[in-house]
Amino acid sequence: MRKKSYTEDFKKMIIEVYNTGKPIKEICEEYGVSTTSLNNWINQVQPKEKISKKPIIITNKNKHNERKDPKDTEEISKLKKENEKIKMELEILKKSYSHILARPRDIIKFIADNKENYPVRVMCRVLHMPKSTYYKSHHYTPCRRALENETLKQNIIKIYTESSRRYGAPKIQKILEQSGNYIIIKRVQRFMKELNIHSIVIKKIRPAKVNRKVIERENLHKQDFTATKINEKWVGDITYIYTLKDGWCYLASVMDLYTRKIIGYSFSKTIDSSVAITALDNAYRLQQPVGSVIFHSDLGVQYTSTEFINRLKKYRIKSSNSRKECPYDNACIESFHSILKKEQVNNVQYYDYESAKLDIFIYIELWYNRKRIHGSIGYITPQMKEDLVRIII
Repeated sequence: MRKKSYTEDFKKMIIEVYNTGKPIKEICEEYGVSTTSLNNWINQVQPKEKISKKPIIITNKNKHNERKDPKDTEEISKLKKENEKIKMELEILKKSYSHILARPRDIIKFIADNKENYPVRVMCRVLHMPKSTYYKSHHYTPCRRALENETLKQNIIKIYTESSRRYGAPKIQKILEQSGNYIIIKRVQRFMKELNIHSIVIKKIRPAKVNRKVIERENLHKQDFTATKINEKWVGDITYIYTLKDGWCYLASVMDLYTRKIIGYSFSKTIDSSVAITALDNAYRLQQPVGSVIFHSDLGVQYTSTEFINRLKKYRIKSSNSRKECPYDNACIESFHSILKKEQVNNVQYYDYESAKLDIFIYIELWYNRKRIHGSIGYITPQMKEDLVRIII
């Protein structure tokens, strides 16, 4: 088995992750690097102060010290108590909003969960639940089906939370199946609706296209996205990412179609051919392909430039291009950039180039390549698919 190779950019970004205060052991487990390698990279760079990501706690220092007014009448005291009572009832109604029209056992569960915050008699009165019914419920033994539903709901919330709210019902169902919980997708959808959770989906912004004359080139893929081995077919594309300080920045990515892993990428403030070349360089250095590789992209000037074509020739990689105005010819990498936008970029606001670069690095290396399951490769992660190939070789 060949020794793992890392790009300089990968090393720099791992150091950035280390500088956020994350433990070395945790970084090594999540990104698949050895402790020795990471310590060597840290020692090679100038020591930097770690940024401690402690939560900012804002306290209210303007506490109002009320003085007792001797002129307060009994009527005012009575009104205050009445206001406190109304306030408590409103809080109960607000918190129990999803339980009001629910089944009695759901209301009973709400009362039991909140009995330390509000008196039981008040909650029973507000929610129209007889106190006798509530107290009798303590002797109720849930059936097997009810217990199974609660366990499944807990597992769904766990999977949903670990995916940073990115997984919807199809992927959650697959993970439940992999852990031995055989459940149909409609049941998962019903539980997610009851739990009021759903996958993050935010429509992406498409910058305006520039009209220019495009020359058609050879298309070797012809929308055949299957591959029989690793380093047989690569695809590349560039997407736009906005930052408040530095404006539009550009991410060039390279994917191996056999593993669906992002094997090379580059983030830049400019959209010239250098960003595409750097992504290709990183992919070639990481994969060290032996034999013929086909690289497919659209007809963007970055990929049809003389500099990029010469770099393909240097690596003995065959060039393939999509047809004019046909994004379906490069659907796999287009899909990755769409997922990146929906699951991460469109749910945050980047201040500048550096903050965006670190966040995208973490998404690709930690989440997409190593944790996110992919339907086209049998619902395993791209890294798992590559590791299986390496073991066989």
